[in-house]
Amino acid sequence: MLPFQRVTIIGMGLIGSSLARAVKAQMPGVLLRVSDGSPDVCERVRELGLADEVCDQPATAVIDAEHVVLAVPVGAMAGVLAEIAGDMAPGAVISDVGSVKESVLKAMTAAMPSHVHIVPGHPVAGTERSGPDAGFASLFDGRWCILTPEDVGSAATAQVAAFWERLGAKVEMMEAAHHDRVLAVTSHLPHLIAYSIVGTASDLESVTRSEVIKFSAGGFRDFTRIAASDPVMWRDVFLNNKDAVLEVLGRFTEDLVALQRAIRWEDGDTLEALFTRTRAIRRSIIDEGQDTDAEDFGRPHDGGAA
Repeated sequence: MLPFQRVTIIGMGLIGSSLARAVKAQMPGVLLRVSDGSPDVCERVRELGLADEVCDQPATAVIDAEHVVLAVPVGAMAGVLAEIAGDMAPGAVISDVGSVKESVLKAMTAAMPSHVHIVPGHPVAGTERSGPDAGFASLFDGRWCILTPEDVGSAATAQVAAFWERLGAKVEMMEAAHHDRVLAVTSHLPHLIAYSIVGTASDLESVTRSEVIKFSAGGFRDFTRIAASDPVMWRDVFLNNKDAVLEVLGRFTEDLVALQRAIRWEDGDTLEALFTRTRAIRRSIIDEGQDTDAEDFGRPHDGGAA
């Protein structure tokens, strides 16, 4: 039995278009409607045949939908919620795929009428690519989807969990504020570091841009891959999760100063102890199946989503 018969996805970027593909592949009986704020994107989605109906207006797309998933940047969610609130069907379930959950939960609670069930979500999967052509149906296979509802035991929460499980994801329940602290460590700070180090490399007067590109080693290539992620999406992530990010960034800065001291004083034991501990974490990630390319021992996996 399908968790939902009528599903609407708003936002057809990487995650939204991957979700559409996965729904069509794994739940072919679902009536799938989609919408996007860009007319060009809507037209491309029609060309690709990603949905049963492509609506130019989000409010039209949610009419009679049992499950509505917002796949727009976190900063755009309040506007979309205001636009669709009056057209949400009684008993409908609204969710999302954003990498920040506390601010999204507050926005949904403020905007949605009482007859709509709220189950925020975050599939921890993604790549640096964006747009409807970048999506693929297997994006969520074996990945975690974190749900942060206020009522963990509700029927709506169970339906959303079943929905993601049908798409191949593993589901975890988490309190919204805790989710934001966890993701600040595992996703947001790594992206901030990537953006920073690539920017630093491009600004170094002693190293030319052509040399940076020509002689990029594996580590720097991985940083550039992460730093190529959607700038609007990540701008919104940092602005909407600033408290957790700043807290983790402060701890990271302290640890970085300690490493700087160890290098200056040639404290090899401290460096080796840290590198040994972090290598073990990498092996654990591979053992958990969260990086399918186990042969590439240095390639990070993008945990962020729009």
